[in-house]
Amino acid sequence: MDNSRSLVTPTADPPLERALRDKLARRNDDSGSLGELEPLALRIGLMQGSLKPRFHEPQLMVFAADHGLAVDGLHGGLRYTTEELVRRLLAGRLPLAVFARAGGLGFTVVDCGVAETLPTHERLQARKIAHGTRNPRVAAAMSLAQAHAAMRAGMQIGDQLPGNLTICAGLGVGSQESAALLLARLTDLPPRALLETGPAMAADELAHQLNIAQAALARHRDVAEPIELLAALGGFEVAMMVGVMLMAASKRHLLMVDGLAACAALAIAARIAPPVTDYCVFCRSREHRGIDQAMKQFRSGPLLELGLDGLDGTGAVLAWPLVRSAAALLTEVAEGEEAGPTR
Repeated sequence: MDNSRSLVTPTADPPLERALRDKLARRNDDSGSLGELEPLALRIGLMQGSLKPRFHEPQLMVFAADHGLAVDGLHGGLRYTTEELVRRLLAGRLPLAVFARAGGLGFTVVDCGVAETLPTHERLQARKIAHGTRNPRVAAAMSLAQAHAAMRAGMQIGDQLPGNLTICAGLGVGSQESAALLLARLTDLPPRALLETGPAMAADELAHQLNIAQAALARHRDVAEPIELLAALGGFEVAMMVGVMLMAASKRHLLMVDGLAACAALAIAARIAPPVTDYCVFCRSREHRGIDQAMKQFRSGPLLELGLDGLDGTGAVLAWPLVRSAAALLTEVAEGEEAGPTR
């Protein structure tokens, strides 16, 4: 992972930033302020190192895996198994797939560690590390070798992806809870602040969730190094997203981070190469205070607030037209304006 540390460069570039701000100011002279689109356009220009940022072949990547925490009943109340969700997603029967197609996004599901064997499909990448993680309440969720293997697989995926924009989202029974435990250790937040514990949850169910979470955290309380924490508490989908994020940021690609699992992956990636966060924008696909807490750690918030309660990735797909429009604000030449240099 040392290569990633050296390859991910900060986006800070004062001369380019001044030029981008001047260009946006000239736009405002005719059209008036465009609010939050302007700082987003500025960030995109800095990410790409260009006065005329452009996106091509944007990709939605959904990383699927099962989690040993589900044995203890921590599964986020999902109606379907991970296998069933993946099948429905690949068949285009879920809104996420519909919106991705409507938005012109390339769409891939990556089998990082689904418990069942999935049939081949043109949109499925089989990169299974194991048939689900172990239960972190009784053992490390994965071995250190498995964590490194998943991260390497993610880097390979990131290196081979077409385009220069990637939406990262996780999927799987127990994924939210596993990510919550990992973030709790990385941020020193109490697990209750990150687990999904809405007012409708029964008191005994809440107590059970918190007891399991505390037991898992206590078992691994002496683990401190980020990759070891990932192995102790995380999921294969989180580990693979870490690799994808590091590789994408090293290529100055924009990352749209959606959901708790993706936030947990970013938290690990940022420990390895802190500038990776320069290349991220945040989205949300469900009302969950744990996601609010996770985004606060990155001093950020979601691009859109639509009151969604869907699969992670849905909010990012719906926010993609905003990102494309922000780039167009800089790239499309206004009437009477010189085309000028790209840099």
